[in-house]
Amino acid sequence: MSQKDNVRIAPAEGKLGLLIPGLGAVATTFIAGVEAVKRGLAAPIGSLTQLATIRLGKRTEGRSPYIRDFVPLASLNDLVFGGWDIYEDNAYQAALHAQVLERGLIDEVRAPLEAIQPMQAVFDPDYVRRINGPNVKRGRNKMDKAQQLMADIDQFRRSNGCDRLVMIWCGSTEVHHKPAAVHQNVRAFEEGLCQDDPEIAPSQMYAYAALKSGVPFANGAPNLTTDVPALLELARENQLPICGKDFKTGQTFMKTLIAPGLKSRMLGVHGWFSTNILGNRDGEVLEDPGSFKTKEETKLSVLDQILQPELYPNLYKDLYHCVRINYYPPRGDAKEGWDNIDIFGWLGYPMQIKIDFLCRDSILAAPLVLDLVLFLDLAQRAGMKGIQEWLSFYFKAPMTAAGLYPEHDIFIQLMKLKNTLRWMRGEDLITHLGLEYYD
Repeated sequence: MSQKDNVRIAPAEGKLGLLIPGLGAVATTFIAGVEAVKRGLAAPIGSLTQLATIRLGKRTEGRSPYIRDFVPLASLNDLVFGGWDIYEDNAYQAALHAQVLERGLIDEVRAPLEAIQPMQAVFDPDYVRRINGPNVKRGRNKMDKAQQLMADIDQFRRSNGCDRLVMIWCGSTEVHHKPAAVHQNVRAFEEGLCQDDPEIAPSQMYAYAALKSGVPFANGAPNLTTDVPALLELARENQLPICGKDFKTGQTFMKTLIAPGLKSRMLGVHGWFSTNILGNRDGEVLEDPGSFKTKEETKLSVLDQILQPELYPNLYKDLYHCVRINYYPPRGDAKEGWDNIDIFGWLGYPMQIKIDFLCRDSILAAPLVLDLVLFLDLAQRAGMKGIQEWLSFYFKAPMTAAGLYPEHDIFIQLMKLKNTLRWMRGEDLITHLGLEYYD
């Protein structure tokens, strides 16, 4: 710890194991991508930890190191992958089935992908209704299954010689789920596991197993998961960082770019209609109304917080906001998001913005997974526990302290992320005031 550092950060020594519930399109695209980058076959486009710089001090100082050189992040060469899935396909077979990456690239990294065989998953058809698979755990109750997950974690740690672990959920969207009595504290949650309480979702069993095993947890889906008092309590008790929820990739990413710009110029919005078509497994799961409801809530929440209709009723109070997701198998992972935005300007005159974003969901998500696991590991080594709001940049529905609204403006989120890194290293926070240049 130097004289400037605000926190003591343990060095990123040894292997970092990444445990992933859900070895589908996102997870295999991420793993194959990391293996390709390690071999010099491709570049880690979209990753802040690998490509972004961070300005330090005044603009006149010319100090802008790479983030990877500024804070001690784990090396890609030290990453070890494992996970669970309801299907028995190894990561190579799963990557071929996902049809995100070209066959030639997948074959270049075939050996490390084939070595990743999914462990039996915890699955409940009441929470994910449109898919099913044979590779699932059996047990007396949910506590038994959670303990099996803990045994998996321990076995993975020992067999791979891992010094540290991080778990990141890349599984399906569960049906809409609200906190219940069983979620209010750790004791009630553990009793609920023993009693097979139906209010405990599979993702919560993974999170519980991770936190009991000393493993930080990130939630890449809109599931409730760790966003309940019991698991927040467990994270704090065990000095573990957590973050979530729902990777911010396609349409919502565009909203967090455009809405702040409209608001910054005090342009009004009458309506924002959004629809998506996609044909991957995520699209199939979201055909179920219960799972769609979970996703819809995170996608709808963004505009309300950014535009703040309670502060600007003349501009945004009566905004009509609609989100649709349609499963369309021919499209595969190449999602298309259409947005029609009805805006108005000076003297109330109407205008329109139309966006057609032909994106690739897993290509956008993979670098987010990489950044999140590296930053969550950094937070763990820096002794930062509980909700890591500085990682809101990566999520549609960022977790926050109770009673605190989430910040959705992506530019504010990025400033918060970089200022947190500056704070960790004892550098001045950047305010962009700039008056010192003109005194």
